[in-house]
Amino acid sequence: MTDLRSVDQTTFRDQVLRSDKPVLVDFWAQWCPPCHQIAPVLAQIAAERADQLTVVKLNSDENPTIAANYRVMALPTLALFHRGELIWSVVGARPKHKLLKELDDALLTAV
Repeated sequence: MTDLRSVDQTTFRDQVLRSDKPVLVDFWAQWCPPCHQIAPVLAQIAAERADQLTVVKLNSDENPTIAANYRVMALPTLALFHRGELIWSVVGARPKHKLLKELDDALLTAV
């Protein structure tokens, strides 16, 4: 299992908004226990779905402008971007099977 790639205010546009693949952004913070709980699940999803989806993390404390732009009010927030648009988001950690179902549903409607 690998660590997720981090994005910040200097790389967000290129790596998220201009990506050819859908991108799941994990808005997180160091002080957030549920953020640490969901990190291994997101790493598994990133590895298993690498051909369909990119998963990255963004530290909300270090990048408050981006978090504010997407109205991130609680952590963790997972936000799915496709073709530069936010198409789905959810707040809070979830079991892997539930998160995959929600992601699949969101991706189906985005196609």
